[in-house]
Amino acid sequence: MISQLPRWVWSGAWLLAFIGGMVNVVGLLGFEHQAVTHLTGTTSMLSAALAALDGPGALHFAAVLGSFVAGTVLSGFIIQDSTLKLGRRYGVALLLESILFCIAVPLLNSDNIIGIYAASCACGLQNAMMSTYSGAVIRTTHISGMFTDLGIFLGHTLRGLPVDSRRLRLCFLVISGFLVGGIVGAIAFHRLSYSALFIPAGLTAITSIAYGTYLLRNRRNA
Repeated sequence: MISQLPRWVWSGAWLLAFIGGMVNVVGLLGFEHQAVTHLTGTTSMLSAALAALDGPGALHFAAVLGSFVAGTVLSGFIIQDSTLKLGRRYGVALLLESILFCIAVPLLNSDNIIGIYAASCACGLQNAMMSTYSGAVIRTTHISGMFTDLGIFLGHTLRGLPVDSRRLRLCFLVISGFLVGGIVGAIAFHRLSYSALFIPAGLTAITSIAYGTYLLRNRRNA
């Protein structure tokens, strides 16, 4: 069970889930209708392309998968751990995520498929960056696991078993962030097209600066 959840974990989880929901909706509404924040559907599409002997399609879906994994590799290289802890280089990872979104915008606006790979890489970086805290798995670019946990908690409740209330609230938090992000992403895409990705780019950049400032103040006061 989760022993504690500091405010920065709650805030960070919701914000990153919001970003994940927004980016995924933009990808789905775009010219390729491509999910970029998770790999389940993309893996299925890769399977279908391979079964149909669709070489270009298979290469595309494999590239999306590879881009996401490349982002997770970058996270592991930069942060060097999958457990959340203040003091690690999250600011660098967030800034790189912001840059990747900014790179994706002009590419996608010109219907360049590489923009999808850049966005997918950014999402892989984000998902790996915020992975676990106090033994709890935290994913912010997809919510299948959160809905699964909700179902498990409901089953436990029906059997009269104890439920981890903090984990339950975390599930609702991430789901709500992803949902609200999707709503904002859909509205922004219809008004701004792919330039809507500048919103998550700006949010990650601001969070990076805020995190770096917080660390500097702590070190000066130490």
